[in-house]
Amino acid sequence: MGIKVGVVEDHPLYRSALVRLVEGAPDFELDAAAESVDRFAAVRRHRDSVVALDLNLPGVKDAAAVMAIVAMGHPVLVVSAHAEQQDVLGALAAGARGFLSKDADGAELLRALRQIASGDSYISPVLASYMLDAHRGRHVLELSTREREVLSLVASGERDQDIADELAISIRTVRSYLDRIRDKTGQRRRSELTRYAIEQGVLGRRSA
Repeated sequence: MGIKVGVVEDHPLYRSALVRLVEGAPDFELDAAAESVDRFAAVRRHRDSVVALDLNLPGVKDAAAVMAIVAMGHPVLVVSAHAEQQDVLGALAAGARGFLSKDADGAELLRALRQIASGDSYISPVLASYMLDAHRGRHVLELSTREREVLSLVASGERDQDIADELAISIRTVRSYLDRIRDKTGQRRRSELTRYAIEQGVLGRRSA
């Protein structure tokens, strides 16, 4: 079975282009395409499809749109013409697993969808570089090697038990590391930790 993809985009031409791109890739299967979050909720056929989501939508929009799609159980790749720093960070804080500018070509978009479907996060190198610029002149907290490994796995979407299995440590030890990471970074929620990991270049990759 192919990677199931949903498209939520209000611009008809761009929505059609995304649909053609997905349908033309042999390892993808289109779930549903809609012009709004409410419409997608009504027509989606699968509960686990990766959703390519625009931010500037009618009705529910911006970070609220990300949160609504994530709440339905879908991993989200934001594909937006608005790719300012606040847009990227806001979308990631709301639970998006990736962010692409609409300037990205089809190959990169498919690569991002594949990466998110496999459990990873995806931020284009251009966006990642200027996200890091936000931290110039700020004190970057030192994390231990093990803390960075745990943070990387959190950014990959792994749960506590998955992290324990991956690192061959107890779940209690994982939670102890997470407490230390939260104390050092000031980030409490997993979405905030994921955003922090991406900002600091601690990008998680799930093991094969």
